[in-house]
Amino acid sequence: MTIGSRARKPNPALAPFSVLVGRWTITAVHPLVPGKTFHGRAVFEWIEGGAFLIERSEVDEPEVPSGLAIYGSDDAEGTFFMSYFDERGVSRRYVVTMGGTVMTWRRDDPKFRQRMTFTVENGGRRIVGKGEMSREGRPWEGDLELIFERV
Repeated sequence: MTIGSRARKPNPALAPFSVLVGRWTITAVHPLVPGKTFHGRAVFEWIEGGAFLIERSEVDEPEVPSGLAIYGSDDAEGTFFMSYFDERGVSRRYVVTMGGTVMTWRRDDPKFRQRMTFTVENGGRRIVGKGEMSREGRPWEGDLELIFERV
């Protein structure tokens, strides 16, 4: 028997995230790199029998890092989180909300705040993401904008 095998089962709290599961193409723009469009791929998959959701992404252009994110929940608090790691060695934790056709995540570190809103469109075939950032407490400004198209 594999250690922990009884816990490898669907986490019912993560059921709203099932709309993300699958393979996607990505196009993106970033206000710090005007006039350039980025291209990549992402896949969302259940891991450990559905106890967690993993996102793997890769971007062809070097200005946007390829990364990994694991989504989970805290049933006592009724909250969601995302643990993120990318090819630069950046590791961050985000607070996530998911309801209906909108997912948000945010990071509230005073030195570098980030927030992103994803809207599921076209019956789950497209996801549009709009990011914002704030450095050192300054006003929010544009960050990465993403479009996921289901493969």
